[in-house]
Amino acid sequence: MAQLSARGERDRSAALAIEVARHAAAPRWWRRVAVRRYVFGYSLLAPAVLFVLLLVGLPFLFSLYLAMSDASVGDPVARFVGLENFRAALESSAFWSSLRNTLVFTVGAAICKALLGTTLAFLLMQPFRGKKVIRALIVMPFTIPIAVSALGWKWMFDSQFSVINWALSRLHLIGDFGTAGWPVWLGEPGLALGSVMFVNVWRSFPFSAIVLMAGLTSVPPEVIDAAKVDGANFLQRFRKVIVPMIAPILFVGGLFDTVFTLSDLSIVYLLTNGGPDGATEILPTLAYQVGIKAGALGRGAAISLFLFPLLLPAMILLLRNLRRREW
Repeated sequence: MAQLSARGERDRSAALAIEVARHAAAPRWWRRVAVRRYVFGYSLLAPAVLFVLLLVGLPFLFSLYLAMSDASVGDPVARFVGLENFRAALESSAFWSSLRNTLVFTVGAAICKALLGTTLAFLLMQPFRGKKVIRALIVMPFTIPIAVSALGWKWMFDSQFSVINWALSRLHLIGDFGTAGWPVWLGEPGLALGSVMFVNVWRSFPFSAIVLMAGLTSVPPEVIDAAKVDGANFLQRFRKVIVPMIAPILFVGGLFDTVFTLSDLSIVYLLTNGGPDGATEILPTLAYQVGIKAGALGRGAAISLFLFPLLLPAMILLLRNLRRREW
């Protein structure tokens, strides 16, 4: 019995020693391969996340703080007012007029840029002489400083010295200067909004064409040739073959273009400053007028934050469709 007891004691000691050695040899949790892989991946993402938080997150939170206070340029102390600034904006007729102009401006410009960008992309994909030079010239509106291009268009739309009116008058398409047939592009409400939209389209549609060209170059020629053999015409190939294959590129390009158009302050401010009589006033220019020029920082921030619910549905819709296509 004593021998059996001693043997059992030795077996338990050996098992305990093996267990201790196994735990000692096992790596710590932070040294495991999976953990180190996650740490490495998140370390690569950290600069981009920090960049977004500093340049987007903090200004957004500061704008939210201003929008819920009565901050103004002349008062160093801001008091919490809750949703008062948002309520005041919703009760203002200028806000609803600016919101309507913003939607018309954004949707109209987006449709025109989609049509012109698609047409231009397909034309630039065709073989012809001087294609590189033409491509460089097409991109110039997007690369010229916005102040220079806007001031140039302001001169061309001038009520007296308009080169556009001069050319149309020589072609007998409009009347002479001083008559009712002489359009004042930036002085009449309907023409002013259309002129501002035209300049935005002229400046931005090369970006749409470049995005679409990048997608078209990624489509294998064999797929297009197979669709031609199957008897698909141009519109059928574009709608059922090309668009599904380049949809992620189109979604990202459309998202960026929507953001740029919806927040376009410079063109409207430089051309019309929101006039005449608020006909071209959009939410960014109204927020600038109220928050910066009038000094009501809280109300201006509240007006600018109304852009967020306009952009959020578009962003969610585009990103959800993009994720579905990835799966």
